[in-house]
Amino acid sequence: MTKIVGTLGPKSRSVEVISGCLKAGMSVARFDFSWGDPDYHQETLENLKAAIKTTKKLCAVMLDTVGAEMQVVNKSEKSISLEADGQVVLTPDQGKEATSQILPINFDGLAKSVKKGDTIFVGQYLFTGSETTSVWLEVAEVNGRDVVCTIKNSATLAGSLFTLHASQIHIDLPTLTEKDKEVISTWGVKNKIDFLSLSYTRHAEDVRRAREFLSNSGDLSQTQIFAKIENVEGLTHFDEILQEADGIILSRGNLGIDLPPEKVFLFQKSALHKCNMAGKPAVLTRVVDSMTGNLRPTRAEATDVANAVLDGSDAILLGAETLRGLYPVETITTVGKICAEAEKVFNQDLYFKRTVRYVGEPMSHLESIASSAVRAAIKVKASVIICFTSSGRAARLIAKYRPTMPVLSVVIPRLMTDQLKWSFSGAFEARQSLIVRGLFPMLADPRHPAESTSATNESILKIALDHGKALGVIKSHDRVVVCQKVGDASVVKIVELED
Repeated sequence: MTKIVGTLGPKSRSVEVISGCLKAGMSVARFDFSWGDPDYHQETLENLKAAIKTTKKLCAVMLDTVGAEMQVVNKSEKSISLEADGQVVLTPDQGKEATSQILPINFDGLAKSVKKGDTIFVGQYLFTGSETTSVWLEVAEVNGRDVVCTIKNSATLAGSLFTLHASQIHIDLPTLTEKDKEVISTWGVKNKIDFLSLSYTRHAEDVRRAREFLSNSGDLSQTQIFAKIENVEGLTHFDEILQEADGIILSRGNLGIDLPPEKVFLFQKSALHKCNMAGKPAVLTRVVDSMTGNLRPTRAEATDVANAVLDGSDAILLGAETLRGLYPVETITTVGKICAEAEKVFNQDLYFKRTVRYVGEPMSHLESIASSAVRAAIKVKASVIICFTSSGRAARLIAKYRPTMPVLSVVIPRLMTDQLKWSFSGAFEARQSLIVRGLFPMLADPRHPAESTSATNESILKIALDHGKALGVIKSHDRVVVCQKVGDASVVKIVELED
């Protein structure tokens, strides 16, 4: 029921591996533009489309922006050895070559932002946190535009790009960079991306600007924006960001560096709770780092995945584990198994009561129908809830109450026209529910409108039931709760299946 977002990269871009990932349970593919050019990602996407065709499994596409990320540029790609207690200079002069004495960075305002005693972290890829491939620096002095740092641990930096992170310091870089805008307006528009992951979201205004940019970019007005919270600034403005965004990604790698380690669990629990109550998907990152090079996660990681589920996350995002990890398919399988075990002991009763109490009275029309459908399904021990929807909103509201059974969201396409040609809506809505816990979309035949006569509804219901049987979630003699519109009224009904 918990969804898995996989990042596609060097170790997971062949049709064969992507097919394995889809079968193992990946339902959203993330394309990280911090590295690789659009052509490289386009090739990966074509392979994803081929894999979707052969496996017949739906998969959504998420574009992850670079955002306000500071990077050390190592053009020669030679390894750089740094010795503890030595000194290294961070300079904005990108013409210089990276050596053990000097590291060129892509931001010229660092000297203005930091002061003596501040902590700076430099590491490969995301923050592996491994003490041999990443280094902690302490600012010793600011010398003009250069920052002189004392090295706190010995490390060897290998590769062409390292991420640089200054703890709890406001970095004056735009959230949507010019490069991001270019990628969205070309690659994003061409591929009609389902989700935009907005890196380094720090204010609600960042989300508003991104939404404005998307709505001016052709077909992307329906693309959902997931705000990626990566630092204390984003956490401070969390409530207003949540109001503006369609979902939240908690980037625990960066947050774990920006926050003291003992505070990490606390923000995770409170942020997930807020997302759950708002009915917006929450995605958690950095769960099984050790599986990048090993077949099994550590005990702490396995417990962490289970706790993420119990805390209420909708999806788990795998980064380095699938991007450059040796076991992408096995990682997805393992995470899926741990999630399934945790779901068995999820306290749905307590969660349901808490959500109803939070929503308060009088409830809105849709909210009351959704909560009633979930309550009825639990009381009659239904095997699934089937929801007819055209915008996907009703199905998401049902999922918000975290029913113990899957929710089959039957998306009824709507006919639209721009006065030049006809087109159907529905595909976006169906794919966008692939990141919500417990929601399983299927596209209905467009000849059956959502609010039509009982005869057509019965025929779609039959198709939905057949789909459920094929998935193995419905058997004969099961009870099924159906949520649909009949005329102006919303109806929740209980159907008992015959042989």
